[in-house]
Amino acid sequence: MLESPHPSLQTVKKVDIIVSHAFLEETLSVLDVVGVSGYTVFGNASGKGDRGLSRDDLDCDYSGNYIMTVCNSDEQLGRLIDKIQPFLKKAGGIFVVTTAQWLTH
Repeated sequence: MLESPHPSLQTVKKVDIIVSHAFLEETLSVLDVVGVSGYTVFGNASGKGDRGLSRDDLDCDYSGNYIMTVCNSDEQLGRLIDKIQPFLKKAGGIFVVTTAQWLTH
């Protein structure tokens, strides 16, 4: 378990994932398999990466989705990385991990 500087805060690993709309359901399935208890999806993400431009106004399956979730242990994060890395090699996308504080209430 990760340590927290305040009793009302839980230290977590915030995970940001950006994937093509065509791979959204498969990505969410990976989150379910590793036991991630919740996530938020923002549709119509656009940007530019090593695979070119992705825009929401192209009206196709190439527009992106931004998924935000948290892992509450290093073990859970490790399982997520092991499952999602091969998938991202095939599908493309972004996977960023930062340390964050979750306010328990």
